[in-house]
Amino acid sequence: MESTNWIDNIERSGKQATEDELFTILIPTWNNLPYLKKCVESILTHSAYSHQLIVIVNEGTDGSAEWAKNQKNLDWVISPHNLGICFGLNAARRLIRTEYVMYMNDDMYVLPGWDQILKEEMVLIGHKSFMLSSTLIEPNDTGNPCVVVSNYGDTLESFEEDRLMREFQLIDKVDWAGSTWPPNVMHLDVWDLVGGMSIEFSPGMYSDPDLSRKLYQAGVRHFKGLGKSRVYHFGSKSTGRRKVNRGRDTFILKWGITPRLFSREYIYRGEPWSNPAPDDFSQSISHMSRLKLIWAAIQKNLK
Repeated sequence: MESTNWIDNIERSGKQATEDELFTILIPTWNNLPYLKKCVESILTHSAYSHQLIVIVNEGTDGSAEWAKNQKNLDWVISPHNLGICFGLNAARRLIRTEYVMYMNDDMYVLPGWDQILKEEMVLIGHKSFMLSSTLIEPNDTGNPCVVVSNYGDTLESFEEDRLMREFQLIDKVDWAGSTWPPNVMHLDVWDLVGGMSIEFSPGMYSDPDLSRKLYQAGVRHFKGLGKSRVYHFGSKSTGRRKVNRGRDTFILKWGITPRLFSREYIYRGEPWSNPAPDDFSQSISHMSRLKLIWAAIQKNLK
């Protein structure tokens, strides 16, 4: 009889490393096989270094579970249930075999030099206390100051891959402050120190700024996006298919501030990079204001 517990039904497979690997790249996927294939293909084709790839398959009813099992260059976690981002990434922990862990969405396409630029930055930093992000190129303007808006297609069918390959290096983007969302990379010791992803944000909305906030709490101040490390992002091909969690309210209840205030006032999201974030802004919002925010979030979630 099949158990109804998620943990009893999760399968894992980790292969022996055959060469030096730089990052362990965690790629959660939910019945999104064509985009997953394209994502993995881009990593294998355009990376300067070898990386461990762990695909976290949720449900896999589109053939993605069988596909992952048949790939000699992939490790995998497979669940017949949709674990979401938080449980899914945490479920991959014991398969990780490199010093650096990266989270990447399955609808992303890495561009040549993306990992070499991250590696060079890590050497310059010279310590483990950082979170770095690549810069996303997206087809639609969502108001995100960290993203380059340039339309090379928002589906695989409309994807202008050849034109993107010709033009991506011509796009101007300076390094920016406020790394939170994928693709992001950190040292495994930092990931373990803060306990990976926070499951109270399951299935995943606002788990990205929460992870950065946990790192900030642990003393990390180097939240940097690299303008020349480029990744094309088709844009939310999975999250739009299911009911999402009230992550903003959870963040307020947990930290006593809004995600926007944290991103703007603590880690300066979207501003040109100059220096690591300041040591402490715990008093940047009054105690009474915190209580009002928390009370409003409680009332909303009681409705």
